Amino acid sequence: MKFALRDRSLRRYLLAGILAPIALFIVLNAFRLYERALDSANTAYDRMLVTTAYSIGNDLVMENGHLRNEVAFATLEVYEAGFSTRMIYKISDRHGRYVAGDEDLPTFRNDNVRWPKVPTLLKVYESTYGSAPVRVAALAQPSKLQHGEDDLIIQIAEPLTYRREVVSGILWGTVLGQALLLAVAAAVTMAVVALALRPLDSLRMQLDARHEDDLSALHCASAPRELRPVVAALNQLMSRLHRTVDLQQHFVANASHQLRTPLAVLQTQLQSGLSGDIEPELALREMRSTVERATKLANQLLSLARIEQLRGKPTRERCDLADVARDVAIDLSPLISDKNLDFELDASSVWVEGRHWMAAEMVSNLLHNAIRHTPAESRLGIRVAPLDGGALLCVWDSGPGIADQQEMRVFEPFAAAHNSTGGGLGLAICAEIADSMHAGLTLCNCGTAGAVTGLEARVRFASRLADPAG
Repeated sequence: MKFALRDRSLRRYLLAGILAPIALFIVLNAFRLYERALDSANTAYDRMLVTTAYSIGNDLVMENGHLRNEVAFATLEVYEAGFSTRMIYKISDRHGRYVAGDEDLPTFRNDNVRWPKVPTLLKVYESTYGSAPVRVAALAQPSKLQHGEDDLIIQIAEPLTYRREVVSGILWGTVLGQALLLAVAAAVTMAVVALALRPLDSLRMQLDARHEDDLSALHCASAPRELRPVVAALNQLMSRLHRTVDLQQHFVANASHQLRTPLAVLQTQLQSGLSGDIEPELALREMRSTVERATKLANQLLSLARIEQLRGKPTRERCDLADVARDVAIDLSPLISDKNLDFELDASSVWVEGRHWMAAEMVSNLLHNAIRHTPAESRLGIRVAPLDGGALLCVWDSGPGIADQQEMRVFEPFAAAHNSTGGGLGLAICAEIADSMHAGLTLCNCGTAGAVTGLEARVRFASRLADPAG
């Protein structure tokens, strides 16, 4: 079933959808046409049977149980173009006894008949003559001599073969005409479908002719109205792929450089320790510091890669920003205590859509930066509050703030603010997480331009969710 759906052809689907109903209508119409034609033929030829029966009855006279005259053969002859046959007749008395005609024709029986004074049609019915089906008209003919015992029953039969041949000729003539019409409709439909699908072929050729590195937008000015949304969606996909490829190329280039640096430093420190240029204990401490920086950088690279992998993927997870802030504050409390910082947490319960670990990673990086750039025995904190249908998460500190020339570059990978000794990925990771959670991250200096009193990292969420606890 999956294979059939995968190999389904749009061209065949359109042809089947258009031609199949027409073919079904032709078949059903053929049955209806056969029934109507047969009914019309029976009506016409039954009148001929009845007329012949009346014609025979008007010329017959019975005397003492015997016919005075014979039935004229010309009366029983049927002439039509391409066809000539004789009717079959049988004459019986009112009690069913054979009088004249073909004795093999089954006698008409009707015990409930009340004999009238004028010729009366008894019945038109179908019977068999030998093994052949026939159509029979039975007529009651009262005696002209007013003798009840001389009343007659006249039966005129005609084989059904000719009627069916006539009806079949009408049917097949009509069906052939409709089949020809279906063939013309199929040819026209195939031509129209091929013309309608030509823009798809053109789009396919345009894509096939592209180089594997070409992610520029497709031209859709000449595309049909129905195809333009597809081209627009492809262009959006091209744009996202172009952005992803650029980020990956930039990421790989910078990551290779950033990882190469601590490894080169570590190798130098190792050679210095082995050669005796520095004391082994000092070399080990320097190597440990270098390994810690390299480990932190590797962890940040993995976090950024994981966030990029999850970008755009829908999630039904939700998290409480207040719980996230409390958990991060507890985890980083040793760093806060080491610098004897006055930490403030003002967090109201606010639920947003997103993964808990991603929100925790963002808050942790922001708080790390705040702790690193806040002087000892100063103040910093986290504030969480609902805001205009959304939510605000703010991490503030009492550090030197951010320089104006760094404001545009601070969220780029490996562009560390404050001349930091960090890896330069923390704020880039925060920006990626905020974007994936439909939020925006901004940095804003506190105080005045000449007297900066700290920095606020503000994350504004476009919408918030209802508290699941009600």
